[in-house]
Amino acid sequence: QVQLVESGGGLVQAGGSLRLSCAASGRTFSISYMGWFRQAPGKEREFVAAVRWSGIGTYYADSGKGRFTISRDNAKNTVYLQMNSLKPEDTAAYSCASSLNSVPKDPAFYPSWGQGTQVTVSS
Repeated sequence: QVQLVESGGGLVQAGGSLRLSCAASGRTFSISYMGWFRQAPGKEREFVAAVRWSGIGTYYADSGKGRFTISRDNAKNTVYLQMNSLKPEDTAAYSCASSLNSVPKDPAFYPSWGQGTQVTVSS
């Protein structure tokens, strides 16, 4: 069992930046990947980015490539999502999740989820 707590969301103007944090506790040794997903009103959950917890490997959705960067600090059991050049279409509830398997983009492989943090980008 892994517990996840997100922070760092808020209101930002278009073109601005935010850094989201996700602190993990519990059975963190079991984590294979840490991922970020988002969900906007009326839309399905969307993959944003993922990072391998032990080793090298990062993955990005096309929507965030070149603007978003995922990173980790295993000593702090924390994963970050740096979001630059934010657009109004980035507005969504962002959630972090931990997986036990090797498919980073599929939410079915992420059994543990945080409660989410709201990101709102104004034009």
